[in-house]
Amino acid sequence: MTPSLTDTLPRWDTTTIYSSLTGDDYRAAVELLHTRIAELESFVDAHGIRRTATNSEPDAAVADTLVEVIERANELVRRWSTLHSFAYTFVSTDSYNTEAARELSKLEIAGTQAAKLRVRLQGWIGSLASRLPQLLATRPDLSAHTFYLYETARQSQFLMSEELENLAAELVLDSGVALGKLQGNVTSQLRVPLERDGKREELPITVVRNLCFDPNPLVREQAYHAEVQGWDSIRTTVAACLNGVKGTALTLARRRGRSSVLSAALDDNHIDQQTLHAMLDSIRDELPMFRRYLGAKAGKLGIERLRWWDLFAPLPSSHRNFTWGEATAFIVEKFNTFDDDLGRFAATAFEQRWIDAQPRDGKRGGAFCMEILGNEESRILANFDGSFEQVSTLAHELGHGYHNHCQKGLAPLVRGAPMTLAETASIFCETLIAESTLETASPAEQLAILEAQLCGATQVCLDITSRFQFESAVLERRADSELSADDFCQLMLEAQGDTYADAVDPSTYHRYMWLWKPHYYAFESNFYNFPYAFGHLFALGLFAIFRREGRTFVPRYQELLRSTGQDYAAPLAARFGIDITRPDFWRASLGIIEEQVRRFEAIKG
Repeated sequence: MTPSLTDTLPRWDTTTIYSSLTGDDYRAAVELLHTRIAELESFVDAHGIRRTATNSEPDAAVADTLVEVIERANELVRRWSTLHSFAYTFVSTDSYNTEAARELSKLEIAGTQAAKLRVRLQGWIGSLASRLPQLLATRPDLSAHTFYLYETARQSQFLMSEELENLAAELVLDSGVALGKLQGNVTSQLRVPLERDGKREELPITVVRNLCFDPNPLVREQAYHAEVQGWDSIRTTVAACLNGVKGTALTLARRRGRSSVLSAALDDNHIDQQTLHAMLDSIRDELPMFRRYLGAKAGKLGIERLRWWDLFAPLPSSHRNFTWGEATAFIVEKFNTFDDDLGRFAATAFEQRWIDAQPRDGKRGGAFCMEILGNEESRILANFDGSFEQVSTLAHELGHGYHNHCQKGLAPLVRGAPMTLAETASIFCETLIAESTLETASPAEQLAILEAQLCGATQVCLDITSRFQFESAVLERRADSELSADDFCQLMLEAQGDTYADAVDPSTYHRYMWLWKPHYYAFESNFYNFPYAFGHLFALGLFAIFRREGRTFVPRYQELLRSTGQDYAAPLAARFGIDITRPDFWRASLGIIEEQVRRFEAIKG
C-alpha cells in the first residue's frame, strides 16, 4: 500500500455503543447484565423450568410462563451480545490490549452462567414438545417464536443431562474457547522479516499476507516464502490448538448422542445431508471448469502454470488501486443500482465509521461483520489495501451488515441466520457490484471484474471443497489420536491436490492453510466452510431472479433476509420456486460461473 492509502483508512467508532471499557455507562451495563442473569435464574427456579417427564399445569399457566421466560431470555441475549461485541471490537483490533482481553473473558464467564440457564430452558421446551400447538393457540403473542420453539424442542434431544451441560459450559472456556483465542493471538501478533527493494523490514503477518495481491510477482513470491517461514515458527503451538478444538467438538458430539460433528453442523445450518451432497457433488463435477479459469489466468499472467502466490495476483491489464474515498463512493453507487435502502445503509456505515479498515500489528487478519444488537448497528473489520479484491471484500461484509439491517426490530431469539443463509446477502452484494458495471466496462475493466468474480467463486467452491475434505479427514483422524503439525500439513496438501490438481504447481501448495484460517478454531462452529459455497451459489440463483424481475424482486429479497432465522433453508428457498435438495439448482448456479469463465477466456489480455 502507498502512504496515501493508509493515511486515510478509518478505525471504527465504538462510542455509540459505550463510551469506553472504563466508562460509567459500560460498567453500569455490565452490572445490570449480572442482575438480569440472577433474576432469570430466580425465575426459572421459581417456575421449575428444566427438563421434566411431566407437567400437569394447565395450558394457560404454562403459556404465561413461556411468554415471560422468552421475554427475559431475549433481553438477556441483547444485553450480553452488545457487551461482548463491544469488548471484541478492542480485542480483534489490538490483541495486545490486556484490559480488553480481561473484559472479554469476564463476559464469557457471564455467558457461561447464561448458557446454563439456556440449557434448562431448552430442556423444558423439549418437555413441552407435544403441547406446543395448544400453547401457541393459547397465547398468540408467542407466534413470532414458533420456529424457535419447535426447533428448540427438536434439538433438546441432543442435550446431555443438565449437570453435564453445565460442566461442559464451564470447561469449554478452558478448552475450545481458550484455544481458539490462543490461535487468534499467536497468529495476529506474528511479525516476519521481508526484504523488498533491497530493504529488510519486519512486518505484521496480515500485511505480508496482503502482498498476495501485489502486481509484482517477485514481491508475491517473497511474501509467500516469508509467510510460510513465519508459520513454521508457531506451527507446534497452533497444532495443539487445533487438536484441542476438534477434540472438544468430537467429545461433545459423542456425549450428546450425535452421529458425527457434521450432523451437528447440518442442524446448525438448517440443511440436511441430501442438500449438502447435492451441492458438493455438483461442485466436484465442475472442478475442471474452475481449473480452466486458473489455466486461463496463468496465460494472461504470461506464465505456464499458476504458483500458489499467483492465485490472487492482479492481471497486468486490470490492476487498479482504490483510495478509501474511491472505494466508498464506488460501493455506494453500485449498491444504489439495486435499491436506495442498500445504498443508504452503506453510506451510513462509511459516514458513521462502522468500519476498521487499516492493517496493523496486533489486528486480526481477514474480514468480518459483527452485529451490535443494543443499538441495531454493525461493525466491520477489514484489512484494506486498495486492491479491487479488497473492495469486493468490503462489499461482502457490508452485505452482512445489510442482512442485520433487514432484521431490525426482531427479537434476538428469532433473528440471525444459519451460516448457510448468512452468506446470502454478502455474496449478493459482491455479485451486484460486479454485474452492475460489466455492461459499460471496457475490456480491461471487464477483465478486472470477471477476475474478481471468478477468483471469489474459485475460493468458495474449489478451495472450500478442499477445506471440507481437510476438516473431514482431521475429525476422522482426531477421533483416534492427536495429530502433529506434519499430519495437518499432509492432510492439507492432499486436499489441495484433489481439488486444485495441476492447475497450480503442486510444489507451491500452501501447507499451512489450516494454521491461520480462524474458521477451524471455533469448536461450536465446525465445518464453517461449506456454508460459503452454499451462500455463493444460492446468492447467484437469487441474483438471476433479480436480473429477470428487476426492482420488483427487492421486497421479496428483503423479506427473505428478514426471515433467515425463522425457517429452514429449503422452505425459504421454496418461496422462490427453488428446490435446493436436488442437483439441478446447484448446476444452474454453477452454469452462471461457466458463463463468466467463457467470457474471461475470450477477453484478450
